[in-house]
Amino acid sequence: MTRRSFVLLLLLLCAFFLTSAQQPAKPAADLVIQHAKVVTIDPHKPQAEAIAVAGEKILAVGSDSEIAAYIQPGRTTVVDANGRLVIPGFNDTHAHFGPIDPDYIELRYITDPGAITRAVAGKVKNSKPGELIRGGHWEHEMFRDKKWPTKELIDLVAPDNPVALSRADGHSVLVNSYVIKASGITRDTPDPFGGEIQKDPATGEPTGIFKETAQRLLKYNATTVQRTAEEEEARRVKGWQMAFEMAASLGVTSIQHAGEGFGGVYQKLLDEGKLTARLDVDGRLTDDPMQLKQWEALRARYPREGNWIRFGYLKGFIDGTLGSGTALFFEPFVDEPSKSGLAMMPYEELERKVVVADKMGFQIGIHAIGSKGNHWILNAYEKARSVNGRRDSRHRSEHAQILTDQDIPRFAQLGVIASMQPTHCITDKRFCEKRIGKERSRGAYAWRRLLNAGTRVAFGTDYSVEPLNPMEGLYASVTRKDRLGEPGDGWFPDQKLSMEEAIRLYTHESAYAQFMEDRKGMLRKDYLADIVIMHDDLMIIPPEKIMQAKVDFTIVGGKVVFRRAAAKP
Repeated sequence: MTRRSFVLLLLLLCAFFLTSAQQPAKPAADLVIQHAKVVTIDPHKPQAEAIAVAGEKILAVGSDSEIAAYIQPGRTTVVDANGRLVIPGFNDTHAHFGPIDPDYIELRYITDPGAITRAVAGKVKNSKPGELIRGGHWEHEMFRDKKWPTKELIDLVAPDNPVALSRADGHSVLVNSYVIKASGITRDTPDPFGGEIQKDPATGEPTGIFKETAQRLLKYNATTVQRTAEEEEARRVKGWQMAFEMAASLGVTSIQHAGEGFGGVYQKLLDEGKLTARLDVDGRLTDDPMQLKQWEALRARYPREGNWIRFGYLKGFIDGTLGSGTALFFEPFVDEPSKSGLAMMPYEELERKVVVADKMGFQIGIHAIGSKGNHWILNAYEKARSVNGRRDSRHRSEHAQILTDQDIPRFAQLGVIASMQPTHCITDKRFCEKRIGKERSRGAYAWRRLLNAGTRVAFGTDYSVEPLNPMEGLYASVTRKDRLGEPGDGWFPDQKLSMEEAIRLYTHESAYAQFMEDRKGMLRKDYLADIVIMHDDLMIIPPEKIMQAKVDFTIVGGKVVFRRAAAKP
């Protein structure tokens, strides 16, 4: 080597080391996930191999070699995904979340009404006379005879106990004669506004089924179960523990519509460092000034800028459900031509409440199942815009289940979010056409039509009406087939979604529905580190295996809150 070549090489080496020294070292990560199949839901970087996390936020998303620079031995916890699918944490847009009651009689998916009798009889044996027995999630459309259950199923086995068994949708309840008598209800008791006391067509006597507002007539006269303060506290803590453990095991990292009365519970868990899901608490839609002041105070305590406990929206109801035959339609039901559903309030009252709440800057979400119910709430939102001016309100139709062709484009025009639950499709499809006919069913669970019209669609479960497991919703989204599977392409298959679309509606679109799309719902630098590592690759497994797919790790705010026992680190 000549002297000149040696000097040139020396200069190049000096330049290299000088440049390297000037480059700042990568910050150390607390957690790194590597060797993964990362589906980010970020349109700017749809896929990656690894993620670095520091504190509650994502430091970087990239290749294994890029993210390796964030690993600091002795500090960084490294999870080898070994090729497993990694996606954002699931954000349930609509769930009735609360403590799990170990004494609740679970009747989901039963096909024999006799199972109700047997379950109640078993519970009575371990109950004191007068003690209230609760249960539910039965669905008469799953019974072999598809008939509504009656009080006779439980009267003989529970003559001395009040019994209340809610239908799966929570909009109807079956009670026994004990409750009917205690409530002073007879064949002459009229239906309340927005409700129905189901009566035997031959005798006129109440059958035991009470729908919608008729449930408010019921008085249980139950004997108070005697427990010590310590026993009550232990029971309460255990119920909440079971609920949060269930959510974490399913990859659910955020829950909206978590109930207006639980803010204190969530705050206590947060203060103790035990909160394992982000939660929105809500209020009831009203135009009462005193109540609205209370909601304003709650909103100030849990502002939109927060990341853990936040005030969400004001919740209202305009109709019932398809399964209970109380969803509000323009035309009568096919199977009950004398009925077209029930309105929970007159339209004028709905409009007044919406305009008042909108003026105060509240986000509003209204339960609307039937086509007329959805039409009414769109009209009310449009009225609020004309009176109060246009703003980014992100008002919502909670369910948006059955829509007319004319109303589908109005969602995008008015900026209204369709907050939908895909499992309702595969539950209700069994009787939807029987109830409203094939033509009206074209507008049922019309995810694709709404998306094509530019609507923001956000997914949830409506737990505990349906299971909290997002896998059932993903299965419904991509197949539109019942849970047992069936031949063919599914019910109205033109409305099916791809798996990545369904995950996006369960993550980033759900974050948009709560004004958090700038920091949650995708795997991107500076976003909250809410991450799920799947055991099964949802992107490639056969559709019939989606509902059995398991979560291996759930990470919330950079902390592992669930690890499946059989999952490899």
